[in-house]
Amino acid sequence: MGGHRGAAPVTGAVRGEVIAVARDARHRFGKAVCDAIELVPGLGVAGDAHSGATIQHLSRLVKTPDAPNLRQVHLIHSELFDELAEAGFAVGPGELGENLTTRGIDLLGLPRGARLRLGPSAVVELTGLRNPCRQIDTNIGPGAMAATFARAADGFLVRKAGVMAVVLEAGEVRGGDAVILEHLPGEPSRLEPV
Repeated sequence: MGGHRGAAPVTGAVRGEVIAVARDARHRFGKAVCDAIELVPGLGVAGDAHSGATIQHLSRLVKTPDAPNLRQVHLIHSELFDELAEAGFAVGPGELGENLTTRGIDLLGLPRGARLRLGPSAVVELTGLRNPCRQIDTNIGPGAMAATFARAADGFLVRKAGVMAVVLEAGEVRGGDAVILEHLPGEPSRLEPV
């Protein structure tokens, strides 16, 4: 995992799985795992505190309250939990604040504008990376935030705390659903923090 820049993946051929889904109506660090979430176009996860057409993240809301919400859905690859476990941190789905926990798809290696089909009908478009924050240390343990960073061979700082997306097509998503790379932009650009 982590931003490989080799040959472009073939859309439709790249598949992963949703391990868990989570939401929380309040602004807390973690989110509660649930049976299903409903993705709403232009808003995000129904019933989640970060759902909305404009920015809902509390620290950004103060600075730019009318900015478009590029953080409607937060996805994390469960392979990160494996890495964190090797570093001594026990982390499970929803505990880093993500709405969808995936396995088997290199989220960090996808470009901005890549589209993923989640379950039978929902489609999201990647907008950028989640920038790890100090709350990771507070809620998971000292040193956990540092464990969500790495350096690529070219020296690029890799932020491993997941990707952010906007909802393009509605649908219910459950654990066990497929994640399918549906579209790559014509001129891909690297994901940056949003």
